Amino acid sequence: MPKVTFVAPSGAQHAVDATVGHSLMRSALNANVSGIEAVCGGSCSCATCHVLIDDSWVSMIGRATPLEETMLEFSAQRRPNSRLSCQIIVTEAHDGLVVHVPVTQG
Repeated sequence: MPKVTFVAPSGAQHAVDATVGHSLMRSALNANVSGIEAVCGGSCSCATCHVLIDDSWVSMIGRATPLEETMLEFSAQRRPNSRLSCQIIVTEAHDGLVVHVPVTQG
C-alpha cells in the first residue's frame, strides 16, 4: 500500500495508507484527514477536495484536466500545483507522495 502524507496548513503531517485504484480523496476521507471536505463525493463537481501537490511530485502527478481546471476556479487558494484529490487515482508509484491541504476549501 502506498504511503501518502497530507500536510495540514499548520504543518502537521498525516501519513495515510492509500488504496491502489481508489482516489486520493477517498484515502483521505477513510483516514479522517482534516480539511478534505469532498462535498460532491468525488464527482468533480466542486472544489472541496482541493490539494496542493508538493513541488517534488508535480511532474509525476501531472496537470489537471480541463473539467478539473474549471472546478478549481472556485478555489480561493488555487495555485499552479492545485489538483482535486478526487481526480488522482492512487497507484504504487504514489508511494511517498506529499500533498498540502489548503487553509480553506471551495
